[in-house]
Amino acid sequence: MSGESFVMIQEKFAAHAAPTMNHAVLLLRDIAHADVAALLARYGLHLARVDDGAPIPGSYWGEPEAGLIGATVFARNDTPVHSLLHEAAHLIVLPPERRVAVHTDATDSIEEEDAVCLLQALLGDALPGVGRARVQADMDAWGYTFRLGSAHSYFEHDAESAWRWLQTSGLIGADRRLVMP
Repeated sequence: MSGESFVMIQEKFAAHAAPTMNHAVLLLRDIAHADVAALLARYGLHLARVDDGAPIPGSYWGEPEAGLIGATVFARNDTPVHSLLHEAAHLIVLPPERRVAVHTDATDSIEEEDAVCLLQALLGDALPGVGRARVQADMDAWGYTFRLGSAHSYFEHDAESAWRWLQTSGLIGADRRLVMP
């Protein structure tokens, strides 16, 4: 791992629940479902809404966190937007032939995980009423841990290798903005 990579520690919390948050994270019910579905569709992904209270298929962290199976991201109204974007980003960085094999856990690659954390914030910019700053704040509230103390600091000062990874993959341009399919 290069010195530029961040250290991200995600601990499994009791019963796979997200930690108690100091601020309310943005939930899927707070934004337009159609906007999320359209964004995912641009990348060849499908958003499957799960009924309130029902188990979320393919959720690594457990409810209410998003799940993934194949090219489908599963989410309920109470799923945090940052979680949905993180799981979608995992699928976006994979070539279609690898997506079909995904069920619950997309990767064990540190480089890919680094890139996914950047990409989820960039995807926030593509959603009306969300934006990267909100995604980063919600990542911090959820419990992502970065070497420099916050998602924003990682994004701005500690992610050069992840930026290169995304650019080499054709997901962002030289200007560090999303290249939309």
